[in-house]
Amino acid sequence: MTDGTERAPGRAAGRGAEPAPRLAGLGPETAVAQLAPRLAQFAAVARLEHVTRAAQLLGMPQPTLSRAVARLEEELGVELLARQGRTVRLTRAGGLLLASVERALAELERGAEAARAEADPATGRVAFGFLHTMGSDAVPALLRGFRSVRPQVRFQLVQDYTAAMLERLRAGELDLCLVSPMPDAPDLTARPLDEQRLPLVVPADHRLAGRRRIRLAEVAQEPFVAVERGYGLRSITDGFCAEAGFAPRIAFEGEEAETLRGLVAAGLGVALLPPALVARPGVVELEVTAPRTRRAIGLAWVTGRPLTPPVAAFRDFVLSRRGRLLDHG
Repeated sequence: MTDGTERAPGRAAGRGAEPAPRLAGLGPETAVAQLAPRLAQFAAVARLEHVTRAAQLLGMPQPTLSRAVARLEEELGVELLARQGRTVRLTRAGGLLLASVERALAELERGAEAARAEADPATGRVAFGFLHTMGSDAVPALLRGFRSVRPQVRFQLVQDYTAAMLERLRAGELDLCLVSPMPDAPDLTARPLDEQRLPLVVPADHRLAGRRRIRLAEVAQEPFVAVERGYGLRSITDGFCAEAGFAPRIAFEGEEAETLRGLVAAGLGVALLPPALVARPGVVELEVTAPRTRRAIGLAWVTGRPLTPPVAAFRDFVLSRRGRLLDHG
């Protein structure tokens, strides 16, 4: 599971860090762009030391292969192969080039294998982002259910707030996100899955603790504890308070629901939070009747971006849980 602190590509990481790799130019006039198509052909000839057999291996006409290698020598300005009848031998320059070409081809093969493995229907990888508040119950239940039918699919799990996850989704770092509130953007597709009630959490000795239901306006003068701005739950809290006719007076801000619950237990404020999985001493949860404090939870992905088979399978599985996302029994 990532912690959201990956170093940006190319950024110095202090003494001892590996230098960023030097990237080759990719314009049409660069050496790499001109040479790349011929390197595998040269390697085949160099390995077999025979142009005809190399052409048969590559499935191309022998004259075409001979011209390609000759053009490569012309572009480099050095002789790579010494012709001896039907066979060839590497020159010293050819040997130097072949060593680099072999390393490059091996790295390309590893990259191709990694790309194929990523999309393998049975063992591929899904990069899945979700809210912190979904990490202890809803997401483990989803993964358990999906792995019962696709046990070898691998997951990269990322917990973050909605805005950050959507940014990573657009950047291609994530395939799917479990979010709230639902995004409304043309480049994203979002499907509702469930609604989660958000009770008002108050200290056990609060004046309203003996009630079962309240109107949110009844705590308009109370200090609130809430997640920081930028989190979806914060915008939802602010929105419900606005519906009730007031702006919440935020006394403490945090990043994690259980920490906020602890602040409420300490008598430092009240909060709109997802229901606790396990009853916590020192707090009471009250149902809010006006407004109806519930948040929509949905699944989002980039519109039009092709999904690999494992990602598509997991998306369909999650969507099949619509209305039962929060049912963890």
